[in-house]
Amino acid sequence: MRTRLLPLLIVLMAAVLLALGVPLAVSGAAAEQQTVVVDRIDDTARFAALAQFVTDAPVGARRSTEDERKETLRRELISYYEVYGIRAGVFYRNASPMANAPGDWLLPEAGEVRDAFEEALLSRRSHDPEQVWPWQRSRLVVASPVIRDGDVAAVVVTDSPTGAMRSRTLRGWLLVGAGEIAAMLLAVGAALRLTGWVLRPVRVLDATTHDIATGRLKSRVAEAGGPPELRRLARSFNEMADNVESVLEQQRAFVADASHQLRNPLSALLLRIELLALELPEGNEEIASVQTEGRRLAEVLDDLLDLALAEHAEADLRLTDIGQVAAERVAAWAPTAAAKGVRLVGDCPPTTAWADPITLSSALDAVIDNAVKFTPEDGTVEVAVASNGDASTVVVTDTGPGLSDEELARIGDRFWRSGRHQNIKGSGLGLSITRALLAAGRGSIAYGHHAPRGLTVTVTVPRHGPVASSVPTV
Repeated sequence: MRTRLLPLLIVLMAAVLLALGVPLAVSGAAAEQQTVVVDRIDDTARFAALAQFVTDAPVGARRSTEDERKETLRRELISYYEVYGIRAGVFYRNASPMANAPGDWLLPEAGEVRDAFEEALLSRRSHDPEQVWPWQRSRLVVASPVIRDGDVAAVVVTDSPTGAMRSRTLRGWLLVGAGEIAAMLLAVGAALRLTGWVLRPVRVLDATTHDIATGRLKSRVAEAGGPPELRRLARSFNEMADNVESVLEQQRAFVADASHQLRNPLSALLLRIELLALELPEGNEEIASVQTEGRRLAEVLDDLLDLALAEHAEADLRLTDIGQVAAERVAAWAPTAAAKGVRLVGDCPPTTAWADPITLSSALDAVIDNAVKFTPEDGTVEVAVASNGDASTVVVTDTGPGLSDEELARIGDRFWRSGRHQNIKGSGLGLSITRALLAAGRGSIAYGHHAPRGLTVTVTVPRHGPVASSVPTV
């Protein structure tokens, strides 16, 4: 959840910072250019004041007062160019130079300089030039009219390089960018802390829910920290877990107590039936039927007690040779299979995994017993051990009648038996006990079809050791 929430917050914060930073950078560039333009306007106004009375071209070779003023204007323009590197000139209406620096700089026939000159001839100062950005190598042109007797006698034009201005703009942008990056880092840090504070209780709740779902019913959520709503949720979850655990304990206790309490009177009843059978003629079908049902009821009670104990017990997981355990169970069940005329074979190479050996043996007993029980004479039951990177499996296949898809969906339910197998001995609890035993050790059992006929049962146990259950604090 954090990986989905954090990018969303970062994108929103980046959008806000960009919405603030871009206008700030643009206004900074505009302000920098405006400062330069105002300075150039002041310069052109000063040159226009000097050129105001040097408007007529000199006649004759005699130096006059106008010649001296023109010389002064020329020296000012040259000094201005040498100090600032800005081309400047005063041009008559016919575009001939009154004074200019450098001396070879003349008005072009077209372009930005010419447009500014033409606009100044209309007795208007140049409009603000277009914005010059740091990546543009443009020049800044400002023109100002020289007014005499209400008429435009000449025009002062300055053509400035923009390198220094663009450098200052770029430095301003870098400062803005550095500020944006610092603000973004600060915002990311705050987002990390905020999402951690909000989502930590959710992660703890998720971990605890997983623990309870996998059988660790004692797991609880710590209530400290996090938003008030999540702390209240943690308390409610703990109360719910306590109630569920209490109900399950009561259910297990009831099943175990009922099985145990019924076992004694049933044993006494079976004994009295045996005594009664001694007084009846030998081979009485009714008494034989009663004895059979009594023994079946005793098996059901024993299985119920085993199921209650299996659901309550905790597995003693250890690194176990699954192949050896499977081979031992195959050897133990071989006489039973041979007595029924069933061929029981095993392919059990050494394979290690984490399991409770006693629990795994009990589970394999139930599965192999089922396979031998439902396999007809001259049939085959195969037990194969295999492993991959994460788990080891024991696959038991038989050549019995198998089950339909609907029956496969129900196999393992308590007291469920296929309608075709009601006449075969059993209580319908064996596979339920097996599933409970395997679940306690992080294992599982699955069922499927076996071609061309029969059933495949796969017992799976993990190859990785159990991770210590540690619920982080909120």
